[in-house]
Amino acid sequence: MRETFSRVCPERFAGVIYVLIKRVLLRTQRIVGKVVLWKAACVLVFSMGFVFAGVELDRMVLLASQRYGDAGSASVMAWRDLLTSSTGQNEAAKLKRVNDFFNRRIRFGEDRDIWGAEDYWATPLEVLGRSEGDCEDFAISKYITLKLMGVPSEKMRLTYVKARLGGPQSSIVQAHMVLSYYPAPEDEPMVLDNLISEIRPASRRPDLTTVFGFNAEGLWVGGAAPRAGASAQRLSKWQTVLRKMREEGIE
Repeated sequence: MRETFSRVCPERFAGVIYVLIKRVLLRTQRIVGKVVLWKAACVLVFSMGFVFAGVELDRMVLLASQRYGDAGSASVMAWRDLLTSSTGQNEAAKLKRVNDFFNRRIRFGEDRDIWGAEDYWATPLEVLGRSEGDCEDFAISKYITLKLMGVPSEKMRLTYVKARLGGPQSSIVQAHMVLSYYPAPEDEPMVLDNLISEIRPASRRPDLTTVFGFNAEGLWVGGAAPRAGASAQRLSKWQTVLRKMREEGIE
C-alpha cells in the first residue's frame, strides 16, 4: 500500500503542477496579448484623434514604430504636435517653428553614412525616424511640413546653391540645398538653412549663390521664368520622394 501511494502520488502531484503551470501560462499570454493590443489601440486612437489635412498621422506613427522603434514614433509624434499646434499662427511664426524644430532635432549626416548611398533624398518620415539627414533632407522636410501647415507651395522653393564654407571670401565651395520662402512673388526670399539657426533674407547670405530652385509647380534656373513640369523631367529623385511620401501617408 505504501509503495502504491509513493508511486501514484508523485504522478498525481506532477499532473496537478502541470495543470497549474499551463493555466498560469495561458493567463499570462492573455494578459500580455491584451497589453500589446491595448498599446497598439492607444497609439491608433491617440494619433487618429489628430486628423490633419494632407497627412495620415496614424499611418505615419505606426510606420515609424515598426521601422524605427519607440524613438522613431516619438519623433513623429513630436512632429504631429508641431503640425496640430500651428493652427491660427501667421506664416512668419510657422517658418520659425519649423526651422527650429528640424535644426534642433535632426543631426546632420552624409547619405553614405546614413543610407549607404551617395545621393539619397529622404522623406520626412525617414528623416524623423532616423533623426538624421543631409541638407536636401532638411530642406524637403521643412517644405513639406510648412505646406501641410497651409503655407502655399508657390511661396516656397527648394533651392540648390553653392555655399562658401567659412564665409563669403572663402575658397571652399560646396553644393548645398536650402528652403527659400517668398512672402510675395516679387519679394526677396527668406532662407531656411540647416547651417545656421536664424532665418535671413537672401541679401544677408552672401555665402550662398543660387543655381536653381524648384517646387511642385515648376523649375527656376537663374533669373528665368519658371518652367511648369520641368522638375518632373530633370529631378527624378524629387518624384521618387513624392511617391514614397504618398505611400507613407503624405499627399
